[in-house]
Amino acid sequence: MTDFTAAGNGISGGYQGQSLGMKITIATLAGITWYNAFELMILLFVTFADYRGLYFWSLLVSSSAGLLPYSLGFLLKFFNIANSQAWLPVTLLTVGWWCMVTGQSVVLYSRLHLVLSNQRVLRRVLIMISVNAIILHIPTTVLTYGTNLIAGAPHEPYKSGYSIMEKIQMTGFCLQEFIISGLYIWETVRMIRLDPDHSKRRIQYQLLIINMIIIVLDVGLLVAEYLNFYIMETMLKGAVYSIKLKLEFAVLGKLILLVQNHVWKPESFSAPSDLPDFVDATRVTSDMTHAAPPPSQRGPSWMDPDDISIAMFEHLPPEHIRTNSDLSGSWTNEGRAYHVDHLPIDFTNPFSGTQRHMSRPRKTEKPG
Repeated sequence: MTDFTAAGNGISGGYQGQSLGMKITIATLAGITWYNAFELMILLFVTFADYRGLYFWSLLVSSSAGLLPYSLGFLLKFFNIANSQAWLPVTLLTVGWWCMVTGQSVVLYSRLHLVLSNQRVLRRVLIMISVNAIILHIPTTVLTYGTNLIAGAPHEPYKSGYSIMEKIQMTGFCLQEFIISGLYIWETVRMIRLDPDHSKRRIQYQLLIINMIIIVLDVGLLVAEYLNFYIMETMLKGAVYSIKLKLEFAVLGKLILLVQNHVWKPESFSAPSDLPDFVDATRVTSDMTHAAPPPSQRGPSWMDPDDISIAMFEHLPPEHIRTNSDLSGSWTNEGRAYHVDHLPIDFTNPFSGTQRHMSRPRKTEKPG
């Protein structure tokens, strides 16, 4: 039977209990974390066409330099494998913890601008992540080294301070993720209410549900911490963060589809039948029966066109990215779905498409 009453041990040194169930649990949670981390790294290099951008690098650092060393460090520590070099597991778990926790928040921040237009809020979110990384990581790191490397009487103050600081940093980072996930939920609900395009609802609901799951998982870790199940909390943290990163990777990459409000949708338009005889109805690509929409109804004003292009390019292999010359010869559904910023015709102007294809009216000869 698993001895969960011993789960509060391990703050300094390794696991001292004899429960086989606890040892199997520790190894299993570490294996889950490693599996998810390796799978995520493979998906990153297979999915991304270009290895650049804050989104790509924050995901890569969180998985490779975060999840892997974090779980390895605690595995060595709890199983007393590197007692002669106690600094090694402590260094591994500390570096992994920095990259995993703050890295996951940076992943969320890297796509937040796609749904949130307020630059002041975005700037404050970035400041919050930076400040928390300093005031929560540094004191906890000092106490972690002191608790595990200092022996004798000076060890006790470090251990007592670590027990308090561990709860403070867990609460602080959970509140940080609550705030970022809350912004996603708020903006997603707003988009669901205002966006008449039902084809995007699936992605919107996925984004909403995943951010709710993130909050639930963080609450579970917080409960384990305040119950003093230290070993269970630290090993669960790696598995939980690996799951959160995979969920975020699955949905955040699709956010670009939600900002394509100005993409031409030929399936939603049918050419009127009562056009003048000098207009070729087969070449009409916009609705000539309605006035041009006001500027406020065009694409989101806060979106930098380069952001949309980069976000698309990150998740598309080069052969699927269409250029103007490609699009001029063939309009495929794939091109319509992904090519936004360099359309050969301004489809936000209902008369721009027709003016290029109108032929001049025939001149009638004056009667002699």
